[in-house]
Formats: sequence, C-alpha cells, structure tokens
Amino acid sequence: MSTGRHFPIQSLVVSAVLVAVAATSVYLSYELVVKPRQALQDQIRAQKETILKLEQEKQRLETYLKILKHIDRRARVEVLRQAKDPQGNLQTTIRFTEVDDDGKPISASREMTLPGQEVYFDTLVIKFDDHFIEQGDPVKGGALMVFRRVFSSTMRAEDGFVLDKEGQVPEVYAERQATSAFEKDIWKRFWDLANDQKLAKELGVRAIHGDAPYMRLEPDRVYEICLRSTGEVIITPGTRIAPPQAL
Repeated sequence: MSTGRHFPIQSLVVSAVLVAVAATSVYLSYELVVKPRQALQDQIRAQKETILKLEQEKQRLETYLKILKHIDRRARVEVLRQAKDPQGNLQTTIRFTEVDDDGKPISASREMTLPGQEVYFDTLVIKFDDHFIEQGDPVKGGALMVFRRVFSSTMRAEDGFVLDKEGQVPEVYAERQATSAFEKDIWKRFWDLANDQKLAKELGVRAIHGDAPYMRLEPDRVYEICLRSTGEVIITPGTRIAPPQAL
C-alpha cells in the first residue's frame, strides 16, 4: 500500500524535475543562443546603418570638395612694366583679361597704368545658401561676382578703372547662359539686399558684400584673381611671364 501511495508523489517530483530541466534548457538556449544571436543581428544592423551614413557623408563631402575647387570666375593680371615717372613716382602698368577654365580669353583685355605698387581689385560678391550649391542649382549653385574697379593704394578708390558696369549683369554671365530675370533683378537691387536681411533670406542669399583683395605686384609677373563657388575671392601667387617663343 505504501508503494502505491508514493507513486503519484514520485511522478510529480519527476515531472517537476523534467519541467525544471526543460525550463532551464529553454532559458539557457535563450541566454546562450537566441539572445546573443539577436544581439549580433542588432549589432550588424547598427553597423550597416553606420556604414550607410558614413557613405552618404563621404559622398556629400566629396561633392563639397569638388565645389570648393570649382572656379566660377577668373581673370589674369599681367604686370607689363613698372617704372618711375618724371616726378620719381612709381607707375605700374597691367593687362587685365578675363579667362575661362583653360586660360583662354573670354573678353577683351584692358591695359591700365596705376600709381604705386599695391593694387586693389574691388569686387561685389553674392553668396547663396550652401544647399543650393550642393544641389547644383543653375543660378544659385555658385557665387556671383562683379569686377567693380581696379585702384592702387596711392589713389582714391573712386578714381579707379571701372570694369563691370554696376547694377548690370556682367557680360560673362550673359554669354554663358541666358540671363534670368532673377539675375537681372538681384544685381539691380544689390545694395537693397545688402541692407535687408529678410529680403536676402527670401532669395536664398547667405552673404552679400564688397570684397577688395590686393597684391603688391612685381614686374614681369602674372597673377590670377579667382572666385570660388563658395564665394571666396583669391589672388594666386605671381609666376614669371613666359618670354615670347622664337619663330
């Protein structure tokens, strides 16, 4: 009789042990197999997302670097001669020529003689919001610039040699593509935009101002004035003018 009474108890104990073993197996399987696998999959997924973001950022930076290297407008300045006049004052004669990316003239050269040696190249610059540049907008995808005038450190800016006509679209832009109404309007309203933050923002203008880089010119040297797409106006270091080749 005692053996029969103990049988259900033994069965319950065995069942409980089996359940405990099964539960432990499930738990261990989850902790040792399933959970690490999920963690690994989550890690792989996060790494893929990070790689994708890095690739996108790389492409954006590569595009921006190309933009930084792009020149929207450039001119060549040749120092033809430097000599003192009868009064003993130094005079610098330069030839100013706007050129394309290959260095070929795109407008008639102008020769001008200025007193002194430090020469200023007065410009007006319009810079648009960066996203227009990154998107390659046909008008706002680069900076715009007017070569306003050239003067020296020993003369009044107002007495300088006028290059582009103020308030008008520079000829070089009109030649490259049909001038839009936007471009015509923005040059006519240059100083209005420069003094109206709300209006400038509506037109996507990030900065608008004058810029007058200058260089102490040396004889028999050639310099380049360049406008980058980001709006930076630079003057390259002077190089020796190549002597004419013998026929």
